[in-house]
Amino acid sequence: MSRTIRLIAPLAAAALLAGCASSSPYSGQQTDRNNTGIGAAVGAVVGAAAGAISGDGSTSKRDRALIGAAAGAAVGGGIGAYMDKQERELRQSMQGTGIEVDRQGDNIVLNMPSSVTFGFDSSDLTGNASTALNDVANVLTQYPETTINIAGHTDSTGDAGYNQKLSERRAQAVGSYLQGRGVAANRLAMMGYGENQPIASNDTEEGRAQNRRVEITLTPTGQQPQQQTTTG
Repeated sequence: MSRTIRLIAPLAAAALLAGCASSSPYSGQQTDRNNTGIGAAVGAVVGAAAGAISGDGSTSKRDRALIGAAAGAAVGGGIGAYMDKQERELRQSMQGTGIEVDRQGDNIVLNMPSSVTFGFDSSDLTGNASTALNDVANVLTQYPETTINIAGHTDSTGDAGYNQKLSERRAQAVGSYLQGRGVAANRLAMMGYGENQPIASNDTEEGRAQNRRVEITLTPTGQQPQQQTTTG
């Protein structure tokens, strides 16, 4: 390990320790990490690496690395705090709606099951879906520095080509509704995955119901969400 990295490691470790084993504000249970702390740690390491290779000869590599680490930690922690606050407001708004809120690093995923969103073989939003999406839109318009990726999914019942088109129409319906509620169109990306990304077995009705869903992934602007690999 280089001397520069040895100097930066305590900064990253401190940020990580600050975020570990924190208490969830929603369940009271211990959680594995605090996303703001993780963001600061990652930012420190990335900033250190960038700082170490930048600048002219007037500043030592050690000094540039330390400056870069501090700047990176601030940016990383800022993104984490921004998404933390947005997550908190979404969880409060989604209580009792049936929509699940899941945090994946700096991304926030809203899982909208078929029981909330659409009737059988339909891409028309239900009344419950419209009410819930009103609350989602109210939060999203307050946090413009996020990209909104909407993915439609179906179970494996019926023709695969038909399911693909249905999933696309459902994703488009959710995106169009959010846009109509004031969410900027340039923040929205809609895509259908058909039956290709199941999260449960299609051999049971319960599993098929879980697979019929729409997922909304909120990603800090400038970052790309992790996409699942689509299989044929």
